[in-house]
Amino acid sequence: MKADKNAKTQEKMLYRSVFTALMAAIVFVTTMFFKVPIPTPVGQTMLKVGNVFCLLSGMLLGPVFGGLAAGIGSALYDLTDPAFTASAPFTLVFFFIMGFVCGVITSPRGTYRAPSFLRTAVGAAAGAFSYFLLYAVKSVAVLILAGSTLPAAIIACSTKLLVSLTNATLATVVSVLLAKPLLGALERNGLLNKLR
Repeated sequence: MKADKNAKTQEKMLYRSVFTALMAAIVFVTTMFFKVPIPTPVGQTMLKVGNVFCLLSGMLLGPVFGGLAAGIGSALYDLTDPAFTASAPFTLVFFFIMGFVCGVITSPRGTYRAPSFLRTAVGAAAGAFSYFLLYAVKSVAVLILAGSTLPAAIIACSTKLLVSLTNATLATVVSVLLAKPLLGALERNGLLNKLR
């Protein structure tokens, strides 16, 4: 009996690890190849598809593993782009939080069914907004620490913040549209209960 339980636990951990690595790779690849770089006076930013898969990671894998996939995939991208290399540690934490918040809402502990549309929409929006808020505070704080005033820092970061808000909105909408078919397929195939 105990051996069966250990075998099931090990099998579940294997599925979670493989899917976490897969989602981290998808986040990395979609960020690398599906983006529009936008230069601003205070550094480069970009419109990107990667945020969609950060939210989907939380929905598919739950808070911890979804957060890890989102954070690791995004941080790995930052390490390959000189414009973002210095911010890789922040990226790891901020995108982990994005996936974690989304996962907490869309896949509460002990739930192995696909979430409702409302729960998916609220989870995606909460995850995307949590990242936007962290990114906004960091962007403004960096300028204030460099000697800028709060109003001047907000104005200087306005383009970055507008792009980040656009990313959050697009990621929320697209991830919610993709969630139902993906989660439904995983549930029908008995995989969803192995991932959460």
